[in-house]
Amino acid sequence: MKPTLLLAAVMTFSTPTLAQDLPPPPDAEKREHTVTAPHGAERRDEYYWLRDDSRQDPDVIAYLEAENAYADAYMARLKPLEDRLYDEIVGRIKQDDSSVPYRERGWWYYSRFETGQDYPVYARRHGSMEAPEQVLLDVNAMAAGKDYFNIGDWEVSQDNRLLAWAEDDVGRRQYVVRIKDIDSGEVLPDEIRGVSPNIVWADDNRTIFYVENDPETLLTVRVKKHVLGTPASEDVLVYEEHDDSFYMGIGRTRDDRFICIGVESTVSSETRCTPAADPGEFTVLAPRERDVEYDADHHGGRWVIRTNAPGPGGTPAANFKLMTAPTGATSRAEWQEWIGHDEDVFIGGFELFDGFTAIDERSGGLERIRLLRGAPGDAIGGAEYVKADESAYSMGLSTNSEPDTEWLRYSYTSLTTPATTYELNVRTGERRTLKQQPVIGYDPAKYTTERVWVTARDGVKVPVSLVYRNGFRKDGTAAMLQYGYGSYGASMDPNFNLPVVSLLDRGMVYAIAHIRGGQEMGRKWYDDGKLMSKKNSFTDFIDVTRGLVEQGYAAPDRVAAYGGSAGGLLVGAVANMAPDDYAVILSQVPFVDVVTTMLDASIPLTTNEYDQWGNPETSVEAYEYMLSYSPYDNLEAKAYPAMFVGTGLWDSQVQYWEPAKYVARLRDLNTSDAPVLFRTNMDAGHGGKSGRFRRYRELAEMYAFLLDRLSVAEPAR
Repeated sequence: MKPTLLLAAVMTFSTPTLAQDLPPPPDAEKREHTVTAPHGAERRDEYYWLRDDSRQDPDVIAYLEAENAYADAYMARLKPLEDRLYDEIVGRIKQDDSSVPYRERGWWYYSRFETGQDYPVYARRHGSMEAPEQVLLDVNAMAAGKDYFNIGDWEVSQDNRLLAWAEDDVGRRQYVVRIKDIDSGEVLPDEIRGVSPNIVWADDNRTIFYVENDPETLLTVRVKKHVLGTPASEDVLVYEEHDDSFYMGIGRTRDDRFICIGVESTVSSETRCTPAADPGEFTVLAPRERDVEYDADHHGGRWVIRTNAPGPGGTPAANFKLMTAPTGATSRAEWQEWIGHDEDVFIGGFELFDGFTAIDERSGGLERIRLLRGAPGDAIGGAEYVKADESAYSMGLSTNSEPDTEWLRYSYTSLTTPATTYELNVRTGERRTLKQQPVIGYDPAKYTTERVWVTARDGVKVPVSLVYRNGFRKDGTAAMLQYGYGSYGASMDPNFNLPVVSLLDRGMVYAIAHIRGGQEMGRKWYDDGKLMSKKNSFTDFIDVTRGLVEQGYAAPDRVAAYGGSAGGLLVGAVANMAPDDYAVILSQVPFVDVVTTMLDASIPLTTNEYDQWGNPETSVEAYEYMLSYSPYDNLEAKAYPAMFVGTGLWDSQVQYWEPAKYVARLRDLNTSDAPVLFRTNMDAGHGGKSGRFRRYRELAEMYAFLLDRLSVAEPAR
């Protein structure tokens, strides 16, 4: 389609009073193209031309802008509702809020927001919070005049004098590292481009280690060493990863003795470390092996390692176990078991202290923290658990920056309880509330949360977290929004969701389906929702919907599904498999063109994800299985639900052309008169617009569309 024609179509839009007053939506031109796999399989892709890596093709830009104009025209009559929703959401936010301060090397660090400002101020005080404030970064000033801005990481040197930070003003996750003298505020001439937001100082306070990205794939490929005052072009390569299925990161150990490079794929990992006081060669803690994952930390003169490595009998520890090893260990043969594997308990992480260890676990689909007294490797007595206050909740380790304390900080939240940071004295049992997220006008006593279980078609019981406003009647008449993700082993815990309150106050039910592909029920839950078992994620989600409708939580014609990124794959697949079960699909930055993307190793994330989805280049079986569920490839002539699809032009994780192609083909095949809106944020990436308020404008628009399509009445005022 020629840009002149597209722009002409845009100019004819007027503000409608009813949806039927709209002109036809944009109709993308078809251009014949064939995608051929290495093994010879071919697929027709008439909208392949919508891919433009430069983001400058006038035909592509004109099409995206025409879709935005169509969305504007459709949403014009809903603008008052969108404004009300935005005002409600933002009105619950305490604008002059600040984080819980934490102490490190004599300084108290925190971030704060100022009224009306989109971005935080990072600051610190010496000795106590009563000391004068020293501003590290005023992100509002740094972001002034920019459509997008993000601070990905910042680190203070060991002598507390210098600050290094990584900034991105495009949204493509290609960061620039800068350094400044904190006392004087002088920004040093050092500038390092094309990096990951991951910075570590050595003990000499003039050497920085950082991770460099591949400029095309954006994969983390090299660790380099930069010495202050020298050009970045002279930075020394200290490690390069040649296997493009691995990601890379760098950090310091708990006791600050070592700087470690960690590399990991979906099924394997490896750690190599060097002394922070005198960095040199990075020594491997244990060589990588396929299907063996581990991560390690050092404290108290030994390593503590979380791993799924098999034991003496050869049985893998799928839910992970904890091992210890001497400081100089260089192989798994030197590891000693400390906390054994449990088929019912998944170990997600740990934090080491001088007198105890805190273990982040999952059991029965919920998180908990186990406390062990003594040094790592000591004999284990009775386990102590941090207590929860509700049946469905999310609990996790918080910022515990210093190990020489008997106070453990942890976070707690639920669908009715705003995020709360507690401090627990592991010796006395005293618990102190350090902060609860302030939510203006919100009363948790007016809402109820439930944990229910729905039996999937293969007999597996799927946990579901629900929340609704008191007075809700389970009579099968309510509207419901069901959210899911189900990929990468990411657990969608029942955290407090401030914007969702606007839906609850209008009588809706909000449900999180903890489907397979996540890790809520342990590692097997993840394994049963990936590769050749991926369809379990989709059928679980559909079965949860049907189960909740059967139990009276929602009317069968008033259910909406919501997912983003890999969750967009989920709702895209669900729309193909069970379109009649949903009145609305909300899909943000959706991964919907699975086969084409996984055939293209130049696209960020592809090579790292062969063990998530399969490799369609080398496996015909994987190719055909992906093809059987890929949302783009399985669109067909039938009635689809109303859809709101969103993307970011500069998204580096799910490229904008995936949803663009999907919507274009959907328009060709959809036999229903339900609206399909496609919104492209022209200056944002995978996470949407930057700033704490701007993203709520996007969400308010999507919610307005949702409420209108589900015929949800406004609450009594």
